[in-house]
Amino acid sequence: MSYRDEDYHAYSGVNFTELSGTDFSEYTSEDLKKLWRKTLKSGMHGICFSMYEDGQEPGDIITVEQVERRVKILKPYSKWIRSFSCIEGNEHIARISHKHGIKTMVGAWLSDNKEDNEREIEGLIALAKEGCVNIAAVGNEVLYRNDLSLQELLEYMTRVKEALSGLDIPVGYVDAYYEFSVHPELVEISDVILSNCYPYWEGCHIDGSLSHMQQMFGQATDAAKGKKVIITETGWPSEGGSLRGALSSEENAMKYFINTQLWAKKSNIEVFYFSSFDESWKTGDEGDVGAFWGLWDKHEKLKF
Repeated sequence: MSYRDEDYHAYSGVNFTELSGTDFSEYTSEDLKKLWRKTLKSGMHGICFSMYEDGQEPGDIITVEQVERRVKILKPYSKWIRSFSCIEGNEHIARISHKHGIKTMVGAWLSDNKEDNEREIEGLIALAKEGCVNIAAVGNEVLYRNDLSLQELLEYMTRVKEALSGLDIPVGYVDAYYEFSVHPELVEISDVILSNCYPYWEGCHIDGSLSHMQQMFGQATDAAKGKKVIITETGWPSEGGSLRGALSSEENAMKYFINTQLWAKKSNIEVFYFSSFDESWKTGDEGDVGAFWGLWDKHEKLKF
């Protein structure tokens, strides 16, 4: 979730609408499912790892066995896996992905809990020194949630960069695409710009969603001043309601996935799709749609 009305900054820079997407007007429901499956089987750059089974939630300790089972499910489909935390079993994701030859973007989850932040930062540094981290992400939407000040965040990022000096591991911070326009200090300290881009959360109709996501990427690219931009999250929920023009449905979830993957491959854009598995616990701030962002359902079965 990465949009607030008061934080939206309209972008009038370079037009990044490079691909209009697939014309689905003649597709039957079965045609759409076939194309979705074909697109998935052709492989993704990256996928966001969904940690929790039905009945689990953050704070629960997750076993190696559970993580390995899910990593094995994702392995045939994705070159990279992104994790969000380095404690409570989340540290297994980087190690097991590395064991299976999958590259990792490993996140330290930062919040207003300074004790947990210490554990997260030390965990990220340790995993990197083990050789299990290909990109280090120091925090996720911390500024969006107002959990830390910009200065506090920059201090954590500096600490990780200094600890990983000489290891050739890019360090960045994940947030909504517009935060990098608002805070040039983030661009300056980052080795790579890690941008979340969600047309759904901006109420965009599915027909304009690919174009809108390209504009989001364009704004982050403009702010990056030549540094590499990676889309660290983008996706569409398969059920759960709507937000202005954005409707949650199986059809729209398939269309968005297909178009995103097509554009990413043709334009050589690195995208981590959100998300791998449905997670029932994610119904707080996001409402009922929060539980339905996965390509796989909560029982680890492909949806379509």
